[in-house]
Amino acid sequence: MSEVNVAMMTSGGLAPCLSSSIAHLVNFWNEALKAGKISKLSVRFYKDGYKGMLIGDSFLLPESQFGDCAALQELGGSPIGNSRVKLTNVKDCVNRGFVPEGESPLEVASQQLLKDRVNVIHTIGGDDTNTQAAELSKYLLEKHNGKVIVVGMPKTIDNDVYPIKQTFGANTAAEQGAIFFENVVSESTANPRMLILHEVMGRDSGYLTAATAKEYRERLAKKSFPGGFSTTAATRDIHAIWVPELPLNIEAEGARLKKIMDENGNVNVFLCEGSGVREIVEEMEANGEEVPRDAFGHVSLAKINPGVYFSKRLAGLVGAEKTLVQKSGYFARSAMANTFDRDLIGKCAASGVDAAINGVSGCMGEDEEMEGCPVRPIEFSRIKGGKPFDVSQNWFQAMLKDIGQL
Repeated sequence: MSEVNVAMMTSGGLAPCLSSSIAHLVNFWNEALKAGKISKLSVRFYKDGYKGMLIGDSFLLPESQFGDCAALQELGGSPIGNSRVKLTNVKDCVNRGFVPEGESPLEVASQQLLKDRVNVIHTIGGDDTNTQAAELSKYLLEKHNGKVIVVGMPKTIDNDVYPIKQTFGANTAAEQGAIFFENVVSESTANPRMLILHEVMGRDSGYLTAATAKEYRERLAKKSFPGGFSTTAATRDIHAIWVPELPLNIEAEGARLKKIMDENGNVNVFLCEGSGVREIVEEMEANGEEVPRDAFGHVSLAKINPGVYFSKRLAGLVGAEKTLVQKSGYFARSAMANTFDRDLIGKCAASGVDAAINGVSGCMGEDEEMEGCPVRPIEFSRIKGGKPFDVSQNWFQAMLKDIGQL
């Protein structure tokens, strides 16, 4: 490539990696320009994800500001805004006013990219974002003979994308969720027989719940508790970890946790928000209630409240006098990337810029289906969500045994 017009967009829910991804990508493109790998560079940002692409809302970053983007490493959220838009969901795009009636969102987006003379687009998002980008690239090639290199950056705190070993932001979110609960657990001292449910994000995968629990318990182990007081390591420990990948017998767990309640005066449960969703949906449908879903057809977990559902059932089983449900999701996902994630993002961004210069599309990540898990542009045809958390891992099994759940 000689003259390169690069575009970037962030899409889907937030994760502690969006700002860092933009900072790294701008930096490595700027380095490529300085090193003579390309002769000219423009960087465009589409605002609010695919919405901005559909309605033509974007801006060009002046070359004089390329170096300033390093400051984004210290920010959470997205500096260009997000949205949940599925280009192949024509009805939703029309209803939300992104495209006129009778027009194809893929065609509208394609025309915008062609108008903006985009050569490379970096899609920073989860599996839905990146597979939509692949559809768009394929459509452009087939309908307009205008090949656009698509280099995705895999963002999701669920860490549930095949075949990527570790998605951006998941490590930071686990760390932040642990910090969140370090404060919340003190509420166990506010009332006798307190039940606290810490609801952790995770639609289909229990990874974040498990990783957050691991991080929290490692932090707890470093604290000291003077003798004679009612608050102890045991009262501040986690007493149950519920993830979608493990069957949940609420009656049996209730009996086990009641003994802990009787002994400690409180019970702390880490609940993955995806746990029990099937049962909740079936109950809502049986009652004739409408199940809220997003543009991708996913159940809107924030609206069906799994934590509240389980807290009502568990409270009676353990004899709780007071119940508190606290969600760490928004706190955790809105943080700036930690050192681990910044390093991972940097490796993928550097390799992604090289791939784009060489004309190779794909979603960047550690390919766990290849020997050594190399960082590479993984073929979009292999990218899909819904990867379950491996509950057979030694560290997770050891943790369940340690808290008495096994």
